[in-house]
Amino acid sequence: MANVRITIADDHEIVRDGIRLLLEDEPGFEIISEAENGKEACEACGKYNPDLVIMDITMPKMDGIEATKKIKKEYPDIKVLALTMLSEDQHIRKMIKAGASGYILKSAGRDELIKAVNQIMEGQHYFSDGATQSILMELVNPDLSKKNQPEDVHITEREQEVLKLIVNEYTNQEIADELFVSVRTVDAHRRNLLQKTGSKNTAGLVKYALKNNLLD
Repeated sequence: MANVRITIADDHEIVRDGIRLLLEDEPGFEIISEAENGKEACEACGKYNPDLVIMDITMPKMDGIEATKKIKKEYPDIKVLALTMLSEDQHIRKMIKAGASGYILKSAGRDELIKAVNQIMEGQHYFSDGATQSILMELVNPDLSKKNQPEDVHITEREQEVLKLIVNEYTNQEIADELFVSVRTVDAHRRNLLQKTGSKNTAGLVKYALKNNLLD
């Protein structure tokens, strides 16, 4: 199995060095680039094509939220693991909406970091226990739990284009031809749409699009 190629994005060199030390000796992991801000993280994705970006939330020039949105739009196959502090609950929610596959605390140890990377690369989500409790508190309040409402799901412009073509019964190949992208990219957009909307299949995507007036 090929190594998991990782980019580390954090504006503090000591944090990047720490993550590198935790991961570089782990079999199957390869740190291929580092970035000091969100802009550099996006550029690294274009230049090095990592499998995963470990992304700090608060960075200069472009923060982790905007960088994640841009990366998921331009490189939908690249996974993002948010790097967070306990005080950043509001930002964590925005990172997940932007397309991050999970988040881990900066205080996490080696075992948890490895677990998070592996889980995300298997197509799952990972949420650090330490930062989850305050977020989950909202879910016990019915007024705050509005699952899959449009304001809670960030669908990129390109994903919306793909969704419209799916609703119009285009195949992946036809969508690829229409948007001048590869079939692999279309398939990644489709998977992201299923994940973000909580849909099980194409029929669910169509239902979601119609319910939330996404086809205007």
